[in-house]
Amino acid sequence: MSTTNQPSQPLLAVLWMMGALASFTSMAVAARELTQEISVFQVTFMRTAICLALLSPYAWKLGLAGLKTPRIKEHLGRNIIHFGGQIGWIFGVSVLPLAAVFSLEFSSPIWTAILAAIFLKERLTRARVASVTLGFAGILVILRPGSELLQPASFAVIGAAICFASTYVFTRGLASTESAFKIIFYMNLIQLPMGLVPSIPLWITPSVDLLPFVAVLGICGISSHYCIARAMAHADATIVSPLDFLRLPLIAVIGFSFYQEPWNPFVLIGGAIIFSGNLLNIWAEQKTHKRTV
Repeated sequence: MSTTNQPSQPLLAVLWMMGALASFTSMAVAARELTQEISVFQVTFMRTAICLALLSPYAWKLGLAGLKTPRIKEHLGRNIIHFGGQIGWIFGVSVLPLAAVFSLEFSSPIWTAILAAIFLKERLTRARVASVTLGFAGILVILRPGSELLQPASFAVIGAAICFASTYVFTRGLASTESAFKIIFYMNLIQLPMGLVPSIPLWITPSVDLLPFVAVLGICGISSHYCIARAMAHADATIVSPLDFLRLPLIAVIGFSFYQEPWNPFVLIGGAIIFSGNLLNIWAEQKTHKRTV
């Protein structure tokens, strides 16, 4: 079932997912360009500042009463972890082939299944166990012994994927009382000083040539999530999610064309294995859901 009561509209879902793919790809390129000149912390701060500026008009409309939350501790915990994920992801983008970063990032739903079983007591079904197994197999293909990717930056990206998975688990709990806007607003509000403080001693004013990349990073940080939400509103996850895999060949082409990154078949194969595990889990969840409706 789609996430809303409206009829499924696969074409619209595909178009929204194309917007999401463009946003994620643009973010990676912008982060790569910016980290050639400024620190990872400063990149994170500037991204958060732009996102917060874009969210502020609606926050102003809601007012203090509309933004008030009794769950500030949960927001704080969620965003400390998410900030660590952002740092790991941007660091990975700055030094690893872009296709490798995206492939390892696909493991995030695998970690979500593990963490949900531990902290939310969700049952590890056979499909989820198979999904987790495929995820680990894909990681081993990418980070096989002797691979040039067997380095700290790769483990930073895996750490980022674990952090993002942790925030998904946090979000499941917060979503019971907090709106999506409030979760996103507090994410940027809390992470703003977290990025600013370590940026100050390393601060470098970006050159004029980098300013468009600063804007792209901030705008796409919001548009990527919005496009995915809209896509999910128009079609089932089983239709939308496979399109997300197109990020991998797309970023591989960009890495090859603009950064002379060689094609690595093990990265593409490993990414495909990891993603197949994600799809297996989604298919099983959809099947279970339809039986219970």
